Amino acid sequence: MGSVERASVKVPGIEVRHCRGLAEYELCVELERQTWGEAILVPAGLFVVAIETGGQVLGAFSGGRLIGFTMALAGVHAARPFIHSHMTAVVPEFRDRGVGRMLKLKQREDALERGFELVEWTFDPLELKNAHFNLVRLGAIVRRFIPNCYGITHAALHGDLPTDRLVAEWWLRSPRVEAILAGKRPSTGKNAERVRVPANIGEIKSGDPEGAARIQRVLREEFQRRLQSGYAVTGIERTSEWDEYVLEPVKEIEALGRIGLEKH
Repeated sequence: MGSVERASVKVPGIEVRHCRGLAEYELCVELERQTWGEAILVPAGLFVVAIETGGQVLGAFSGGRLIGFTMALAGVHAARPFIHSHMTAVVPEFRDRGVGRMLKLKQREDALERGFELVEWTFDPLELKNAHFNLVRLGAIVRRFIPNCYGITHAALHGDLPTDRLVAEWWLRSPRVEAILAGKRPSTGKNAERVRVPANIGEIKSGDPEGAARIQRVLREEFQRRLQSGYAVTGIERTSEWDEYVLEPVKEIEALGRIGLEKH
């Protein structure tokens, strides 16, 4: 297969590279603790396992300080290897400054260099900003939904809600991803359907947990029904009142050559 142009982004004064050794893995663990608390902490030993079994531990550094990281494990679907990106975190003062994008693009570059063409990760459909980044900025698509994926953690980020998750598939060489990383937005097909989430879901989660739980249950039913009937999530559109997930028939987006899907 021919070479693929590597998308890249640079933020002045920030370097993204592979983390090296236990001392830097422990820095990642400390950033985990700051981001999610103790309830879902992954120990440094698993970072070693990730590296030794073909995964990745990438760090973003500013002036020698770790300001972000991503940790991924190697996996296999139907004899096809892929990278499962388990966690990504950025310190608060460097969020919304392009650091997360730098980490993901370095992840893509490293995966392609080692022969991987798919990176997956899970994300909370109630975290709309994260969903926009995954679907619109990176070009991931979703064909799977996992109800209560990690159990009820009681972590501050999750509250007491089930950890429902969408599974992002980032097809690294696909025309869709290459177009989006080049700044081109794919058009939406005529048979697209939409799933609505209140734009203020963050406020609802913190102020009305029962209301958030009801919204989550509706979303679970909507996603499961549509994904099981052959749709994929391909985007999210924002208004002042709602964020709408866009779902398109998998057969249509395959026919247009926009993504290089294989069944799991």
